[in-house]
Amino acid sequence: MDVSDAALLLTAGLAAGTVNAVAGGGSLITFPAMIAVGLPPVPANVSNSVAVFPGYVASVAGSRQDLPPRRALAALVPTTIVGTIAGALLLLATPARAFELVVPFLVLGATAVLAFQDPLRRLVGHPRELSPRRRTVSVQAMVALGAVYGGYFGAALGVMLVAGLALVLDATLARVTALKNLLSALVGLTTLVVFALFGPVNWAAVAVVAPATLVGGYAGARLVRRLPSVVLKVLIVVFGTTIGLYLLWRALR
Repeated sequence: MDVSDAALLLTAGLAAGTVNAVAGGGSLITFPAMIAVGLPPVPANVSNSVAVFPGYVASVAGSRQDLPPRRALAALVPTTIVGTIAGALLLLATPARAFELVVPFLVLGATAVLAFQDPLRRLVGHPRELSPRRRTVSVQAMVALGAVYGGYFGAALGVMLVAGLALVLDATLARVTALKNLLSALVGLTTLVVFALFGPVNWAAVAVVAPATLVGGYAGARLVRRLPSVVLKVLIVVFGTTIGLYLLWRALR
């Protein structure tokens, strides 16, 4: 790796950390950067999943004031870990082509759910109208789906988590984003362990990108706390739509 490669990865890491904290999808910055410096697709995907983890941790630190109570968080930990392990093992054991064709539609669908959150709530019922049991099941299901996706691919995980959680939680978007940051960090930690043990990680690339995502993640999380909910939603919807269309173009070319 020469100086220009390191500079590219460093810049990508800073941008990805910030984007992950605000909307999610920063991996679509670091993943192409790793491809550009010469890593094959699978090692690039695995190394990228490991490298963005510190940025998620920094995002949690920056948004910790908006996190739910610890008891509510503890109930989501097993679901997140199991779902992430399942997704990571799926990545290591199966061809990725079929999933590559599905991923764009998942991202675009999740973005549409967030964009049309209020009409959908009128159809399925507002979270405060659901019974405690149904609300718990809905949240666990959203977290499980997001964790499997995050373990397998990871890019746009934040968009998918925000869209799903905003539909089933009666909370401000800033609080949903804080929960998204924590769950993303847990997904990142789990994939780090799995891929460090079984995946082809390029540790040189990780060493450059990881510290940069740490700085960007904290800065992005502090920015989120200052943005009105409407502005934050628009940013996430625009970014999610862009990511989905980009992934669709890449899968079909």
